[in-house]
Amino acid sequence: MLNAVLPDVIQRSIDEKNWKELAKTQVPWPDSEIVVPDIVDLLLNLDKRDRVLFFRALPNDLATDVLASLDSETTDKLLIELTDHETRTLLANLSPDDRTYLLGELPGQVTQRLLNLLSPEDLREARSLLGYPEDSVGRLMTPDYVAVRREWTIQGALDHIRRTADERDTVTMVYVVDAWWKLIDALPLHQFVLADPTVTVDSIMDNSFISLNATDDREEAVRLMRRYNRLALPVLDTRGVLLGIVTFDDVLEVAEEETTEDFHKSAGVMPMRGGYWETGRMILFRSRIGWLAGLVLVNLISSGVIAAYEETLAAFVALAFFIPLIIDTGGNAGSQSATMMIRSISTGEVKLNQWMRVFLKELVIGAFIGVTLGLMGLALGTFRGGVLIGLVVFCTMATILVLTNLIGMALPFLLTKVGLDPAIASGPLITSVADAVGLIVYFSFATMILGL
Repeated sequence: MLNAVLPDVIQRSIDEKNWKELAKTQVPWPDSEIVVPDIVDLLLNLDKRDRVLFFRALPNDLATDVLASLDSETTDKLLIELTDHETRTLLANLSPDDRTYLLGELPGQVTQRLLNLLSPEDLREARSLLGYPEDSVGRLMTPDYVAVRREWTIQGALDHIRRTADERDTVTMVYVVDAWWKLIDALPLHQFVLADPTVTVDSIMDNSFISLNATDDREEAVRLMRRYNRLALPVLDTRGVLLGIVTFDDVLEVAEEETTEDFHKSAGVMPMRGGYWETGRMILFRSRIGWLAGLVLVNLISSGVIAAYEETLAAFVALAFFIPLIIDTGGNAGSQSATMMIRSISTGEVKLNQWMRVFLKELVIGAFIGVTLGLMGLALGTFRGGVLIGLVVFCTMATILVLTNLIGMALPFLLTKVGLDPAIASGPLITSVADAVGLIVYFSFATMILGL
């Protein structure tokens, strides 16, 4: 009997049918060999909803052992119940934290068989109920793949591929799994076609493959497909069990969504789910007003700087002519640098630990740009206000272009480091920061050079 071997806290949760507490408990269960037979008996005697929630509340290892102990008919019945409408409704009514505790990570074999039992229209909802984060690879995966065993002959594998290919969307890759459905290789279909039909699959394996974890961010799928030029990638659980695959068409949709999101953020607009015509006026208003209101406060710094140097402007009115030139050029340079860094970081070309190399490179580039545009400013300043004004503009341009170039480079690194999207560093934000820095530098040089 279970109550003879289970710790009191576990037994009490089972007696009270408090599945949330059972899922949360940190008290270790007894060895599987001791409790599995009794758990199976208890599982079969519970009503449907309690049976599903009890199974979900079991530790991953124990749930796997329990599933392996069930006959195929009972297993399929349990898996179907895991997606039953009544159970979905029950889970949907739970609070998010309670649902997370109950769901956790199901054993890979459960997830894999569960997805194969579902109709296409039920697949999207089931992926949500399986507990995968909203923007994770687990929400994109499909069970439409072909898997073979390493001990099969090539001819046997080809026969299996022919039988199942009509049911699959993607058969460019064939996945080799062991008896526990753990992925051990991913081979292109042409290797099977070209191989000797009498040899085993093991003979053409190289035991290397590119894969994703079900909890990985979906942007990781985009990055890996681009990097390795793959039409599909296998999705595994934390134990290496093959759950499904992510296909190229799914990733294209993700890439489009992420690009649109980055465009919105770079312009200071909160990302929107729908298109322009499908989005209401108030949603469009709210998506824009937040950033604009925040940037008004940032720009108060710039107006404060101008007010602080009012006497300097009154003494040399010509200085006012070059304020737009200074702040616009600095903002443009910062936006250029930020845009390049955002793109390089998002594609994985530049790593966070390479910030010093990037800093030194951008320092040199900023200096070249600063001197080049500073000479242009020197000519314009001299023409409009005399040599001293020209010298002020030159020194300011040379300095501000170095600074804003480095600020534009550094902000995406800092935002990524603290877990924010680096896209918000481009556009309005970097321009507003550059405005304030540019004015401070401009009037500082004016005070020193003009002797004010």
